[in-house]
Amino acid sequence: MSRRILVTSALPYANGPIHLGHMVEYIQTDIWVRYQRSCGHEVHYVCADDAHGTAIMLRAEQQGVTPEALIAAVSAEHQRDFSDFFITFDHYHSTHSEENRHYSTLIYERLKAAGHISTRPVQQLFDPKKGLFLADRFIKGQCPKCQDDDQYGDSCERCGATYAATELKNAHSTISGATPVLRESEHYFFELPHFADMLATWTRQGTLQAEVANKLGEWFASGLAAWDISRDAPYFGFEIPGASGKYFYVWLDAPIGYMASFQALCKATGLDFDDWWRADSDSELYHFIGKDIVYFHALFWPAMLEGAGFRKPSGVFAHGFLTVDGTKMSKSRGTFIKARTYLEHLPAEPLRYYFAGKLNAGVEDIDLNLEDFVARVNADLVGKVVNIASRCAGFIERNFANTLAAVAHPLLDAAVAAGDSIGQAYEKREYARAVREIMALADQANQYIDEHKPWTLAKKDAQDPKIAEVCSVGIELFRQLMTYLAPILPQMAAQACAFLRIDDLHWPSRRRLLGQHVIADFQPLMQRIETQQIKAITDASRETLTPVAPAAAAATPDQAILPTIGIDEFLAIDLRVARIVSATLVEGADKLLCLQLDLGTAGMRQVFAGVRQAYPDPEALVGRLTLMVANLQPRKMKFGISAGMVLAAGPGGGDLYLLSPDSGAQPGMRAR
Repeated sequence: MSRRILVTSALPYANGPIHLGHMVEYIQTDIWVRYQRSCGHEVHYVCADDAHGTAIMLRAEQQGVTPEALIAAVSAEHQRDFSDFFITFDHYHSTHSEENRHYSTLIYERLKAAGHISTRPVQQLFDPKKGLFLADRFIKGQCPKCQDDDQYGDSCERCGATYAATELKNAHSTISGATPVLRESEHYFFELPHFADMLATWTRQGTLQAEVANKLGEWFASGLAAWDISRDAPYFGFEIPGASGKYFYVWLDAPIGYMASFQALCKATGLDFDDWWRADSDSELYHFIGKDIVYFHALFWPAMLEGAGFRKPSGVFAHGFLTVDGTKMSKSRGTFIKARTYLEHLPAEPLRYYFAGKLNAGVEDIDLNLEDFVARVNADLVGKVVNIASRCAGFIERNFANTLAAVAHPLLDAAVAAGDSIGQAYEKREYARAVREIMALADQANQYIDEHKPWTLAKKDAQDPKIAEVCSVGIELFRQLMTYLAPILPQMAAQACAFLRIDDLHWPSRRRLLGQHVIADFQPLMQRIETQQIKAITDASRETLTPVAPAAAAATPDQAILPTIGIDEFLAIDLRVARIVSATLVEGADKLLCLQLDLGTAGMRQVFAGVRQAYPDPEALVGRLTLMVANLQPRKMKFGISAGMVLAAGPGGGDLYLLSPDSGAQPGMRAR
């Protein structure tokens, strides 16, 4: 039965270029959309630039242009990058649009009329020189806990403490350098607690991944709070109706941008907006997002829609972050790679394939290992899939007038049947499983060709009918593989259609073999990736940090012996909160304890820690929280594998004491 599906990806912020971390989401979404379209469903995929906020206003000012000119230029860059990665939006819009103004106002007024909007005074730090209230990221000062300088207004990057911006010592505005002053302002709030019961039910109805629903359960347990939806002028955004000088906070109108983009599509195509967005609509609505914005999409957004009388999402699919070579993307190492930088050196489809081979339905981070990327693309796509067509096509072209034989074979039957399982994997966003099953078919096809050796048969009789049979089976299997890979490799699929002389590779078409059919001359479908191309990408992405001149003041003894590291090196360390599940003595090691650590959704780890002298009774550690380096390469010791390192400190002389986070921390949380 045909379905009606509306799909969105999160809106990229109109304040900078698209990088490969962003592309994980758009590639994930596009693959799913292409699969649904291939199955014959009515699918509309919309997106937009998130174009409001103080950061955009300030950047435009710095560049000497209007915010409108800035977001127009960024939008053009974003759309070019998406197009060159074969992302198939039906419409790409902007939150700074009349459609978005209309629906933001409509939703706000409906919420207000229903009693879900309140006002109250709030105290905020104000930049007297710039004349605006400051978000935490625009305030720096001395950490109130460790006294370290140059820390942001919400947390310390050195000691990890969190605090209110008003607690910073010697605070200054990063915009003007002025000392902030505390001022009171009337703000508007969306009363999220009014929807607590509805949300508690909705989040457990299968609309969210289990791990996301469980995380939201923690927020329900601590109680939902009203949400501040207003910002004071000057601010680039939409003014709140009837509230002069007050603007909708960027996160109020950002998700409404989904509706606005679809409304613009409706105007262009004649679709009925209300038929898709009314509360009782039988259409489906899916949002693909990063795990860092779950709170907005799984609590605020459905509550706003419920309160305003619109339909809620059918599903919100969160994904993890991208690491490169096992660590956070780094400008100094050349692994903070912009989409355009990548495209200047390599085609898009190898990366689409590699990401697909890593993605599943969970929210785990995925890693772009550059060495593995080269090896996997060359082995799978060039060495297996393309190889089938290139090996078989030459014999058909030279000896059989480009005409395939009508063939039947158990391998073909198995390949057609495999489409059911592969299709289920696509539907469930288990792309890695789909890729594994597709490559298993490719292995079988190559094995079949190797066993029958048409090149050997051709030495005896170039027109032996067995050659036509073997190569026709090979081409039929290639067609099946390209049908299954088409959602991932749209350009290669189009080239395969031209080679096979067929109109499309839609999912149901796999059940009809080509039979006696004339194909075109074979043309290369994909080139091998060379390591020099990867080096060119990382070289082009690397930003060398300018050394800071040494301070005139003498260094302390500790500073004299400790070399400094850059922020990228620090950010590469994945610090996590861990709960000690068990702590036992290690036979034959006087200083070690064996710790079994629970990292929440990141699983269990075993670590050998040299803290035995400080804890003669290891059982006393059970249940305690500590901090660990979670991305340290596992080390094989004679006692077993140590998969990480716990953080400890001591006065010297052998005693080391485990560091513990404040109460409220939970296993698996990142230390920042």
